[in-house]
Amino acid sequence: MDVLSGYSTYQIENEEMTNSRDDILQRIDKAKFGMNSVAPVREYETSSSLSRDQLLDLLEDRIVDYKATFTRSANIGATIAELISQHSLNKIVIPEGLPPDWVNAIKDTNLSSADLDAFDAVVTASEVAIAVTGTIVLNHSRSNQGRRAISLVPDTHICVINAKDVVGTVVEAVRRLNPLDHQTWISGPSATSDIELERVEGVHGPRNLYVVLDLG
Repeated sequence: MDVLSGYSTYQIENEEMTNSRDDILQRIDKAKFGMNSVAPVREYETSSSLSRDQLLDLLEDRIVDYKATFTRSANIGATIAELISQHSLNKIVIPEGLPPDWVNAIKDTNLSSADLDAFDAVVTASEVAIAVTGTIVLNHSRSNQGRRAISLVPDTHICVINAKDVVGTVVEAVRRLNPLDHQTWISGPSATSDIELERVEGVHGPRNLYVVLDLG
């Protein structure tokens, strides 16, 4: 009898809680119908008034501030070769569609993460770069940018940006991108900080980022 009485009390309390929740949700629904529909105010910048040279200077400033290197080049192949030699990068992986005159290296053929971990660096092109944030966007549906894995596993990423693909704002970049494409947005080398604010690099991607701006 006590057990049944206890069960009945629990059941009643449960029903009261359910009814209270339903009542609150119904009141919220009714309140929403009385609201005026107001279009959101979008006061953020949707375009940039900077000149082409100013955009490139701003992009360089942001990328260097992220502790990446930035090189302007009219000869991509020679610049990449110099970076490889300067930093003793011996084993390089590249996406299959990378221009052959940029670098002679091993092409990615769905290499495993373990295989990619044996490479010193990866060289890719890029889709667009955002000057105001110093962000580089890779579009992994492009054969010259390859799979996301190859841009994340090797410890060094040499990324080429075409000067004509530099835009001022995030909005301009988004307008150029297909939301259905698989993308990676890069703002400097991989880094994070612990509770004592000590910077740790290479946690979830390359610890070294070398950006080459193609002026050709």
